[in-house]
Amino acid sequence: MNQPLTDTFIDTNVQPHFRYNAEIRRYLPAAHQLRSIPDVEQQWYQAPGGDYRADLYGDGYPGSDPETVSRHLFEENGASYAILNPLTRGNIADYLLNSRICAAVNDWLLDRWLEPDTSDRFLGTIRVNPEDPKGAVAEIERLADHPKLVQVGVPMQSREPYGKPVFEPIWEAAAAHGLPVAVHINGGNGVDHPPTFAGHAHTYPGYAAFMPLNYFVHLATLIVEGVFGRHPGLKFVFADGGYDILTPLMWRLDTFWLSMRDQTPWVDRYPSEFLPGHVRFCSSAFDGPVDAGDVPGWFDFSGKADLVMYGSSYPHWSAASAADTVDGMDTEQRTKVLWRNASELYGLTVSEGSVP
Repeated sequence: MNQPLTDTFIDTNVQPHFRYNAEIRRYLPAAHQLRSIPDVEQQWYQAPGGDYRADLYGDGYPGSDPETVSRHLFEENGASYAILNPLTRGNIADYLLNSRICAAVNDWLLDRWLEPDTSDRFLGTIRVNPEDPKGAVAEIERLADHPKLVQVGVPMQSREPYGKPVFEPIWEAAAAHGLPVAVHINGGNGVDHPPTFAGHAHTYPGYAAFMPLNYFVHLATLIVEGVFGRHPGLKFVFADGGYDILTPLMWRLDTFWLSMRDQTPWVDRYPSEFLPGHVRFCSSAFDGPVDAGDVPGWFDFSGKADLVMYGSSYPHWSAASAADTVDGMDTEQRTKVLWRNASELYGLTVSEGSVP
């Protein structure tokens, strides 16, 4: 995160950390406090230089001190708001323990980050376990009315596409409360399928480059299985980017739907037409033309300017500044990506050129 930006912007993808791994146990029920829980740092795939920015380490994990994070994001970089989307521990075989971990993360987020924040610039995510639909719905109902919790969070990793009927009660509950569903890679330490369609990657670059593409499987099934059609207010936020390959994949989906739409009579329009009302992406890196002059035209393919929101991925090694993310975009595209798309999605009041 380099030079602060003079434009207004909202950071839609920030991962706060526990100060140390055992801290989560303070928020677990007594029956689970002595259970074995994966270490958040011990993932199968880790960046060669470390998963987090080296300059952000202090007495605890990067992103573990609210005052430090507030200084970095608000004072030094100029964000108006930050959407906190803490990671949990991946898909654990004991799904009930996983649900308890999600609830503990939510209670910790409220206790340490959201309720002490008098500036009201930190907003949070209700983490739920999609492998426990009944428990996930109960967790949404428990916390949905909290004014600082603005979305539901699930892992990118899943043993079934999110368009399958088993998950629909979760999406229905989120939509009923006006909460978007944020999908984010949740570490590589659970009982997950291989991170690529063809199996396990050997290296971190293989994992990091291809794991986010799983979003399209979720997206395609949400459309083709009719979930978006049945829930007009449902919105999904794919927080690990991927919008750079959206256009060719949607062209392919549109083509096959048109050829075989008798198999999906409930999909009453081109799949790509569901994007504006239901889908957003977070991005801290611009994956597109090298020539800045080609950026505005490329960015308008598939209406990306209306779908993408800036999200720094702080404190990860890949965290990028808002200025770098919108480099080459025209004025209207910059405004939408930096703050307007996010302010509309989360109902935030933002005045261009100013902070709260």
